[in-house]
Amino acid sequence: MATASKRSEVAGPAGRIEVALDEPDGAPVGVAVLCHPHPVHGGTMDNKVIQTLARAFVQRGHRAVRFNFRGVGASQGRWDEGRGEVDDAMAVVDAFRAANLPLVLGGFSFGGYVAAQIAVRLSAAGSPARLVLVGPATSTFGMPLVAPDTLVIHGEADDVVPLHATLDWARPQQLPVVVLPGVGHFFHGQLTRLRDLVQAWAS
Repeated sequence: MATASKRSEVAGPAGRIEVALDEPDGAPVGVAVLCHPHPVHGGTMDNKVIQTLARAFVQRGHRAVRFNFRGVGASQGRWDEGRGEVDDAMAVVDAFRAANLPLVLGGFSFGGYVAAQIAVRLSAAGSPARLVLVGPATSTFGMPLVAPDTLVIHGEADDVVPLHATLDWARPQQLPVVVLPGVGHFFHGQLTRLRDLVQAWAS
C-alpha cells in the first residue's frame, strides 16, 4: 500500500457503494473483502483496524477491497440495522471476487458480523471463503457459526464487545480465539501486532 488506494464504486442494492482498492506488487494471489465497524457509531472503510487488515493482505499478495456501507461516505442509502449492510457486502464480493483467486473475508466489530454472514451465504452456495474476525460484535448481533479455520482476534480489555461474549460464542464451536492481553476494542498501540497475526495466518 505504498501508493494511494484506488477509489471506485459498484452498484449495490441501495444505490452506489464507495470502494477503495489496494493492489499488491505483482499479480494478486487472492482477494480480501474487508467490512468496517458500525456505521452509526462512526465506522468507515478508513478505520485504522480495517486499513491494517488491508495492509496485511496486500503484503501477502492479495488485492484488498474496502468499502463503505450504505449511508457512509459516498455510498448511497440509509442504515438498515445490519440486514441491508450484509447485502451491500455481498454486492462488493460479487463485483470483485475472481474465479481463479481465493477469497478472504475480513471484518472488525460490526463488520465481523457482516463478514461472517457472507461466509455462511457463500458456503451454502458451494463457494466457501476464508474468514478473519477482529473484535466481532458477538454481544450485539446474532453471529452465525463459522468454519473451524476462521481467525478470531479479540482484545482482553475490550469495553465495547466483552471478551466473554466472544468466548461464549466460540466455545460451542470449539473455535480458538487469539486474545491480546490488555488490549482494548480499537487495538490502540497494537496495530502492528494485529497485522503480524493476520499475515502469519494468511501465509
